[in-house]
Amino acid sequence: MTLTYTATCLFGLESMLGEEIDALGCRRIETIDGRVTFTGNEYAAAKLNIGLRFAERLYLNAGSFEANSFDELFENVRSVSWEDFIPRDARYPVSGHSIKSSLFSVPDCQRIIKKAVSVRLGKAYSLATLPETGETYKIEFFIFKDRASVMIDLSGSPLHKRGYRPERVTAPLRETLAAAIVKLSRPRENVILRDPFCGSGTIAIEGAMMMKNIAPGIKREFAAEKFPFFPARSWHDARENAKAVVKQNVIFEAIGSDIDSDCVRIATESAYRAGVSDCANFFTEDALKITTGGKRGTIVTNPPYGERLMTPEEAEKLYVDIGVHFKTLDNWQMYVLTPNENFPKLFRRRADKIRRLYNGMIPCYLYQYFKKTY
Repeated sequence: MTLTYTATCLFGLESMLGEEIDALGCRRIETIDGRVTFTGNEYAAAKLNIGLRFAERLYLNAGSFEANSFDELFENVRSVSWEDFIPRDARYPVSGHSIKSSLFSVPDCQRIIKKAVSVRLGKAYSLATLPETGETYKIEFFIFKDRASVMIDLSGSPLHKRGYRPERVTAPLRETLAAAIVKLSRPRENVILRDPFCGSGTIAIEGAMMMKNIAPGIKREFAAEKFPFFPARSWHDARENAKAVVKQNVIFEAIGSDIDSDCVRIATESAYRAGVSDCANFFTEDALKITTGGKRGTIVTNPPYGERLMTPEEAEKLYVDIGVHFKTLDNWQMYVLTPNENFPKLFRRRADKIRRLYNGMIPCYLYQYFKKTY
């Protein structure tokens, strides 16, 4: 059975997400800012939820159509065979977005879509009132230039929540973005991945998981595991297949350090939960005192922005200081993510390449330094 799916991502990661989708055996049909739509079979939901490293959520597309008026939206939503997906006792909350469209009021769209689904399900199950006491089937709509898509959320919690980082920890960097900048740094064996501002350890942990080929969602659960229209066996098989390809003897070391010992403790515990404590190590150290130890390495880091831990002026002074100190790190390549447009000037080194990315809704720049030129 061929189904249509949509995976969402942070702006700037669309091409990387698309390549992942291709590698997992699906076929892309459309890519726009922050989302990729593609086709796959009924077994793909498990494989994609468990294996996508750069996606925020995975959806099943239930219908797509023009929607220039609320009447048109209602009739088209009602025409979708919701009973094929949603049981008679299910909860089905509605949320979504409308961009560059005639139907710009999100609350009104929510209300119309909820009513249309209720009418359809009520007729299908011969119920005047639906109980909504069972499992949750979250409906998501996306209206772009008067073209509407209605989807069912298959992930539940966002996919950047791998399960290794404590919920109580507030981190400035999502796991998906950390994985992306690690991927762009081209991690490889016998080359240290070094994050001198490791915080809760996300960059080093994601790098180690990538090198060990540990699927990002292998240790968590997903909303769609309870949906009967997906084969129950598919989730077990996808996890077993993911476990079978984990690399146990990788010659790789990810090092994270931070001046805050509490961050180091949290990072160490998270690495253990992620299954990478054998190749991801953390310790307390000032970023202005790191050395190469005579080894090959790549710095991949997300230094303070000057929002939570220090003032903007202090952050800029830090960029100047690390620019001076990092000159001592031989020919290590460097990948620095920051929203500061003046970073190269403060760092006193022109970037070989700059890539625009988004950390949530914060526009950032990945400054990439491949060779030692000042």
